[in-house]
Amino acid sequence: MAIEVTSENFDQATTGPLTVVDFWAPWCGPCKMMAPVMTKLEDQFGDRIKFVKMNVDGNQEIAQRYKVMSIPSLVLFRDGKAVEKVTGVYPEVKLAHYFNRKLAEE
Repeated sequence: MAIEVTSENFDQATTGPLTVVDFWAPWCGPCKMMAPVMTKLEDQFGDRIKFVKMNVDGNQEIAQRYKVMSIPSLVLFRDGKAVEKVTGVYPEVKLAHYFNRKLAEE
């Protein structure tokens, strides 16, 4: 299960070799569409990638820090530093390919 974070524990949660932060909100329809995709990807990659969820409601300062203008957005962190952002709804196969490419870069 992805780690739910707030502004208080965000920096600590994004440490590690590879972390994906899912910026979402409970009222966001596309976010609801992505939730089962992210669950499957976490099952597939959870031993190699840390999965974190950030509800943008009440945590706008973090979303602004990483220029998250629309949700769902995935921000990829490598060793605690944001390196890439993917915005929108993507099929599981496409994100799995993306994650495999990112893992190969390590």
